[in-house]
Amino acid sequence: MLYDILKSRRSIRRFQNREVEKEKIDVILKSALLAPSSRSIRPWQFIAVTDGELLRQLSQCREPAPQFLAGAPLAIAVIADRDSSDVWIEDTSIASTIIQLTVQDLGLGSCWIQVRERFHNKQESAGEYIGKVLEIPEQYSVECIIAIGYPAEEKKPYEEDSLQYHKLHYNKF
Repeated sequence: MLYDILKSRRSIRRFQNREVEKEKIDVILKSALLAPSSRSIRPWQFIAVTDGELLRQLSQCREPAPQFLAGAPLAIAVIADRDSSDVWIEDTSIASTIIQLTVQDLGLGSCWIQVRERFHNKQESAGEYIGKVLEIPEQYSVECIIAIGYPAEEKKPYEEDSLQYHKLHYNKF
């Protein structure tokens, strides 16, 4: 049940030294392509990264550095053609969520790494840095990178008692 997947999905930052199977990567990427998109524009594109040196470089994309990315066997950069849609941020965010839920359903772990509006250093944004590393054409912006792999840490599922029920409203605020 999707509700159980949502409760058990936690940010995983330590991964086993184990490759993610090509079949699972394919399912993750196809699931991303099924994500809803405003007016079906689908401005997003996805870059699956399995090369260890590229993962190491990506782990230095911003400050503070998501160094755990260097230990992930897979990362997916979620990018979009910002000129094709005025809601590319929303569309890439939805696709990123679909990726993380698919990853969880496949028995893997993931962690979202925010890129948009973050900085590599004082002179360069995280997105510009990643664009150079992954040779992304200039009309694309990077929303995030999702680190993926077999978890090397256990985290308890969310408990219903800890949900913020005070944020739920019916009919009116």
